[in-house]
Amino acid sequence: MTTFRLRIATADQAAALAQVMERTFRATFGESTAEEHMAEHCRSSYREAIQRAEIVDPDITTLLCTDGASIAGFAQVRSGERPACVPESRAVELHRIYVDAPWHGKGVAALLMDAALDDATKRGANGVWLGVWENNPRAVRFYAKFGFVEVGEHRFHVGSDAQRDLLMYRAL
Repeated sequence: MTTFRLRIATADQAAALAQVMERTFRATFGESTAEEHMAEHCRSSYREAIQRAEIVDPDITTLLCTDGASIAGFAQVRSGERPACVPESRAVELHRIYVDAPWHGKGVAALLMDAALDDATKRGANGVWLGVWENNPRAVRFYAKFGFVEVGEHRFHVGSDAQRDLLMYRAL
């Protein structure tokens, strides 16, 4: 029987988290993105030093779902600027939420989503927004199940490849 543990990441987990982040991003988008764009994105987003800086940033909460010593999935909630289409002034962003392949279908994503929404509430947010690639219907359905609705779009760059993301929002 698997026992998952949810916790806030610590700086000493930056290297392991960086590996999981790159692996899950490549697994999700690797077949639809040219390798040079993927490599550029991973270098600029998932290095250990970048993850360590994000973990200690007070405006970012990095949540981990672990299974023993393994990171099964992660989510990041961050404060900052919101797109104009997001109606609430105190909304925070669900910046990232990914589950590593061995744990797909085991409830990890739902645990992380619940924890992310709880973190947003504790921050005093009145809403949560996120960007999701337009060609990822599984993720769009997952977010809709948690009450997110499409409110706009923006460009997300994977390396220098500009892709269209849907912006989704839910009130808290």
